[in-house]
Amino acid sequence: MGELETEAQKTRAEVADYLRGLADQLDQGGDVTLELGGTDVRLNPSDPITFKLEGESDWSDGDTEAKQSIEFELVWWRDARTAEEGALDVRE
Repeated sequence: MGELETEAQKTRAEVADYLRGLADQLDQGGDVTLELGGTDVRLNPSDPITFKLEGESDWSDGDTEAKQSIEFELVWWRDARTAEEGALDVRE
């Protein structure tokens, strides 16, 4: 499985709590577990990690609102000689 994605409405406090939990997992080393749409995915980020951060605003003429977003992405490389070795570790 190459990619899983989830999207949910949350309060600012809920998002901050989630990011704190993720930060704590990264700090501890070892596996990081994410819940993506009811599925647990276990990853083991290895150093070095590339941290991508993007801020974006999207507005078109005639719109009454602008969509704004912050995107975070962590990228690292993992040894894999087969697609199975490179797949996400999914637990349902």
